[in-house]
Amino acid sequence: MRRVRWKRLDYAKPAEELAPALLGHLLVRVMPGGERVSGRIVEAEAYLGKRDLASHAAGGRRTARNEAMYGPPGLAYVYFTYGMHFCMNVVCGEREEPVAVLIRALEPVEGVALMRRRRRARRKGAKSALRDVELCAGPARLCQALAIDGRQNGLDLVRSGELFIEHSTAAGSAGERVRAGPRIGLGEVGEWNAAALRFRIEGNAHVSR
Repeated sequence: MRRVRWKRLDYAKPAEELAPALLGHLLVRVMPGGERVSGRIVEAEAYLGKRDLASHAAGGRRTARNEAMYGPPGLAYVYFTYGMHFCMNVVCGEREEPVAVLIRALEPVEGVALMRRRRRARRKGAKSALRDVELCAGPARLCQALAIDGRQNGLDLVRSGELFIEHSTAAGSAGERVRAGPRIGLGEVGEWNAAALRFRIEGNAHVSR
């Protein structure tokens, strides 16, 4: 099977266009030992930069934390949140335009056993092992499953050998519908709370809850 990675031009589009375009394609992590771990993107949220009050770059905010957002399209923007979780975004648009797409959920494809070990085979206090649908259903979960953390912040997904996106022939499969709705967990950001900028493959069991 021929594997084709996304190129710079694939990312050079507005966040609200990139988010649904990513659905169905593969987020790939190559571990230090060479093992591929990947998942099909089934949910993503668009963040529209300076005008978007829910964005880390709202009002033109620029800090060491969000500097990757101002780079060229195709960078990874990985941030730490709530003192415990990492979340991964794909930078898009144009250089110096801080727009990005948060990857919210994956459908596991490769390296499922490793994902399960990383997510801990048993939940604390639970008697059953984690199901496949629990491995990457949420931005923090997928980062844990794929070993994505602050070390990947600013990584170039176009050139990197450890983290990138591959085209999938299954993307846009007949019968799959993309549904748009409000983003999750924003706090109070006025009209942006209702903006339909979260995109998901309707009916996919791996979408976050």
